Amino acid sequence: MALAELCGTSTSYIGQIEIGNRFPSIDMIEKIAEALQIKPYLLFFTENGNELTETKPPDKKNTMSDAMKDELIKRLTDAVRRVIKRAY
Repeated sequence: MALAELCGTSTSYIGQIEIGNRFPSIDMIEKIAEALQIKPYLLFFTENGNELTETKPPDKKNTMSDAMKDELIKRLTDAVRRVIKRAY
């Protein structure tokens, strides 16, 4: 509830992100990271002892269509470009 409040969103939206039903926008990733006082890229890693390892998605049947994959790649590419542009 506190994270949702700090990010200016609903608790149900944060809950959907937590269980993997929704993927946050780049802006929301930045808000979450800021609320947690960490760098955004750390949201994609888990702590394993003292080292960070990439998180693995849960094993699920791949039901994403080619069109959905293409759209996701486009959105992620655009998001990465925006982050790089902001950094410089």
